[in-house]
Amino acid sequence: MPYSSLSKSCLVSIIVNNYNYAHFLQESVDSACNQTYPNLEVIVVDDGSVDTSRDVIASYGDRIHSVYKENGGQASAFNTGFAASKGDIVIFLDADDYLFPEAVEKIVSVWQPNTAKVHFLLNGIDGDGNSLGYTYPARGEYLGRGNVVPKLLERGVYGVAPTSGNALSREALEKIFPIEEDKYRIAADGYLATTIAFYGNIIALEHPLGAYRIHGNNNWGTSMDGKRFRSFINHDLKKYDLLVEQATAFGHHVPDDLLFRTNTHLWARMASIRLDPQNHPIADDTVSKLIYHGVDSAWNYSDLNWKKRVVVIAWFFVVGLLPISISKPAIGWLFAQESRPEWVDWVLNRLRPLLNRS
Repeated sequence: MPYSSLSKSCLVSIIVNNYNYAHFLQESVDSACNQTYPNLEVIVVDDGSVDTSRDVIASYGDRIHSVYKENGGQASAFNTGFAASKGDIVIFLDADDYLFPEAVEKIVSVWQPNTAKVHFLLNGIDGDGNSLGYTYPARGEYLGRGNVVPKLLERGVYGVAPTSGNALSREALEKIFPIEEDKYRIAADGYLATTIAFYGNIIALEHPLGAYRIHGNNNWGTSMDGKRFRSFINHDLKKYDLLVEQATAFGHHVPDDLLFRTNTHLWARMASIRLDPQNHPIADDTVSKLIYHGVDSAWNYSDLNWKKRVVVIAWFFVVGLLPISISKPAIGWLFAQESRPEWVDWVLNRLRPLLNRS
């Protein structure tokens, strides 16, 4: 259905996806139930938790629609939640994150006809709920907007928010669901971000409407090893195949070198080959090859100003050529902001005004 600005008739579904996050779950569900927007349904999908999550869910009674299932992973939880929902707009809220009370109201107020999704920033918090002092994505990073398909086909990515920072059109979701559960047991959010771009325009809100929690399992800084980056690379390879499939169906061509144009993918490949070269998943990669493509990607396929491009290029040389005792911290400081020493943040905070100037 088309939505008019400030419409109060649009039903919004918030689907809380939970697996063993009992200690975060109440804050997440409360944030969904306590929205200022009136026409709302809250669905909690428990993906086979073995902690006390079911007790937390049961305490809400009929304030929520609860769904219990055997553990099947992210795509399975998404499929189950979407099938149980009726909303014209759907938000998949991770159980360790939460939304601000006015989030849904602000999303509906900007929704327009032919919108595929609205995405927005999330404040970074730690496991105890303390502010990390930055947002996801970082302030100043470009969230994709409008028709992002050309950028997706040129660079392989467009600026996206984490799972909880997206409100999605049911009309678009019905064209891309169900998600293959075996293929997307993890990283089903990448499937959504890629495919939904072909079914409408994207609206970006450059201010936080919720919180993204960094802790334990989702904290890059606690597992800075080759295995984590290999998973990242394999996810990108799946996403590339998915993009080719979608683009072909819409009559578009995907460049053969697309992954070499994608900064985030090249970062992961460089990190993988330096941290664990014996198990690096792409046999013909070399450090010099990745530096070359990293420079090309930063300079020719980036929205960054020239100063930030120079910083990105320098990162490839530092990680690729310097001893691992130096390159490993540089990898961590890029992928896990919370792992940076205070002096690094001090320097970056003073350089940022200079780097942001065109």
